[in-house]
Amino acid sequence: MCGIAGFVSRRSVGDPRALIVRMCDTIVHRGPDEDGYLVDPPVVMGMRRLSIIDLSGGSQPICNEDRSVRLVFNGEIYNFRELRKQLETRGHVFTTHTDSEVIVHAYEQYGLDFPRHLNGMFAVAIHDAAGRKVVLARDHIGIKPLYVHVGPAGLVFGSEVKALLASGLVPRELDVDALAQFLTWEYVPGRATLHKGIRRLPPAHLAVYDLDSCSYAEREFWDVADQGENELSVEEWRSAVDEQVTRSVRMQLVSDVPLGGFLSGGVDSSLVAANMGGLKAFTIGFDDQTYNELGWAKKVADHLGVRHVTEIIKPDIGGMFQGLMKHMDDPIGDFSIFPTYMVSRLARREVTVSLSGDGGDELFAGYETHAAERLASRTFDAGGIMFHKRAMARLQSAVRPSDAKKGFLNKSKRFLEGLGYPVEWRHARWRAFMPPAMTGDLFLPDAVRCVTTPAGGHIEELFGRARRGGRDPVNSCLYVDLRSYLSDNILPKVDRMSMAVSLEARVPLLDRDMVELAFQIPGRMKMRGGETKSLLRSVAAARVPGECIYRHKQGFSIPIKVWLRTTLRGLMEERLSESRLSAQGIFRPAAVKRLVREHLDCRANHSHLLWGLIVFQAWHEMWMEE
Repeated sequence: MCGIAGFVSRRSVGDPRALIVRMCDTIVHRGPDEDGYLVDPPVVMGMRRLSIIDLSGGSQPICNEDRSVRLVFNGEIYNFRELRKQLETRGHVFTTHTDSEVIVHAYEQYGLDFPRHLNGMFAVAIHDAAGRKVVLARDHIGIKPLYVHVGPAGLVFGSEVKALLASGLVPRELDVDALAQFLTWEYVPGRATLHKGIRRLPPAHLAVYDLDSCSYAEREFWDVADQGENELSVEEWRSAVDEQVTRSVRMQLVSDVPLGGFLSGGVDSSLVAANMGGLKAFTIGFDDQTYNELGWAKKVADHLGVRHVTEIIKPDIGGMFQGLMKHMDDPIGDFSIFPTYMVSRLARREVTVSLSGDGGDELFAGYETHAAERLASRTFDAGGIMFHKRAMARLQSAVRPSDAKKGFLNKSKRFLEGLGYPVEWRHARWRAFMPPAMTGDLFLPDAVRCVTTPAGGHIEELFGRARRGGRDPVNSCLYVDLRSYLSDNILPKVDRMSMAVSLEARVPLLDRDMVELAFQIPGRMKMRGGETKSLLRSVAAARVPGECIYRHKQGFSIPIKVWLRTTLRGLMEERLSESRLSAQGIFRPAAVKRLVREHLDCRANHSHLLWGLIVFQAWHEMWMEE
């Protein structure tokens, strides 16, 4: 596991080695064990290494025999031993036992098709000296990040935005259009970031920068296969999933350093833990019992006989806030960055690698948004019948939010709010937190003119792709989740918060073969009646107590709506002060003040939108004003 950075400069940059060292120093948390650099102008690449496999022989950059192919790499290749054997039979000579060298020889053998042969999580940069090009690639699901800037100065890339900014080759310019997307979804979807000149290389994409023409082109090397027609029974699918989960977890247990797992006591993490062979499990809890899952995690740990390491966290988020914002150079408004960071910090005290259960919800329909969409489509949208907007607004205002995490009242209010979003967004409308109509109310006129991308444009495009793949309604929603909510929010959150403490987080449920299998299973077997994740629950129930599996999903979050009225009120009022907003010139101070007042008075729960505004203010101060 590493962090990588590099550039291809079309003009003088002074001392190129000093520049790449400066870029890599910004991501030292991703790899505190070792650094390595390739300085061969105009191509300059570097890395910071967290040693996991072949501790003594895995140094980078790593090259082929004649040094014509040079690589820096972030991630893990889980099938590297099988690939190595295949490549050796074709005459390739290896000098290390590391997975990174396999990528070099796979590129020699397969050319630009090399990512198709990799099973793992990866962000790769290759300098092909003979071919006069630099090749970038990102893994199939988007587990590892890779950011790119292409401009008059050349190509700049890195594992984090801050590495690109440290080059001095990338202008700092706010993308207001992306900001509107961020406030709507709590993340910026697709290629965009809040920096106009910095884009993400999408998952399952490869990019080539030609050193002679200075041209840059991207192409997709993989997508989930079309659904097809499968006649297997529920029991046959259950057996296939169980076997694949076991294979995926065991494949990802390869490590030369201590390894453990996160455990919430829910379906996904429990199923992963059940296949880990008694390794340590880590759980955090909260004083607020409506957010606390420690009891469930303990039941699972006791049943499996694993050593269970736990910690109760206190609401000291305000003190932690500024430090974590250093890792939010591409910000995420998801509250769960805090518990993700804290459980990562807990695990890092004893292990260097931790397995996570992320991905099960997106593959097997685990979110309540899917149940909400089914209810809406069968009740309010049927035959074109919808609530009248005024009637719906009255109902929303009549239902006041409670301090509990969920419950009937809070679910009802959120359901009514979701009905106000475009029906074309399907289940994603229950993940949106700024209605399109609010843009004109919240943003000042000059900013409004910069908002040109439809808020749900990426959702509708992905649904189009899903339908062309012959997917049923449930799997179409899951395809959208895989390509948006998971790759743009969940995985970046886990990556940044684990890497903040130099912990490698692995996600076996997102193994490439696991994903391919999951999307062949009919949606009716994943969601039966009102029960989410039906098939995966039945698989997990054979391994851990049923009471832990057949319970309401809580999710990994914190009581932020309460803390904004108490512990974090000072932070909110300081970050969203009228003077600050007026000086910034993006938002209408009166509109923000109204949102704050309604939240403090418990007339509405604006915690998601308010937190997004707070995070943006911290981001803007740290990355645009410094």
